[in-house]
Amino acid sequence: MHGGDAVLKNIDPLLNADILYALAAMGHGDEVVICDAHFPADSIARQTVLGKVLRIDGASAPHAVRAVLSLLPLDTFVDDPAGRMEIVGDASTLPAVQREAQREVDDAQGRALPFAPVERFAFYERAKKAYCVIATGEARGYGCFIFKKGVLLASDAPEGGAR
Repeated sequence: MHGGDAVLKNIDPLLNADILYALAAMGHGDEVVICDAHFPADSIARQTVLGKVLRIDGASAPHAVRAVLSLLPLDTFVDDPAGRMEIVGDASTLPAVQREAQREVDDAQGRALPFAPVERFAFYERAKKAYCVIATGEARGYGCFIFKKGVLLASDAPEGGAR
């Protein structure tokens, strides 16, 4: 436990109160960026809906992806609800950090859901329009991902759960 954050049952302790608020406040189609330590997180985040960077400094990008996707449903109405920053000059290669994050996405979805590659500068522009940016302590390059929030319909929610 760190910084006075309370631990809640069934919620990854990486998800602090600010991140939980942002994930809950997001609506269907809003996007969240999870980025590495090299990403211009603060300057990009100032242009997002939330307007400030959220931080999970002690975690790798794949661990942050796992934590966020433990709560965030991905959009099933679009072809590519999960994107990754592609390597400059080598769009098809997936570095280890992206392969690890891909496993987290597939595990969260219960099926293969390949990342859509997003060119670096297009990624920056898309990130500016996101709801929020979550910066991690990921030291490896290209640990940058974007996810589009879906919906949990009443039939998907636990018994007695809200929409």
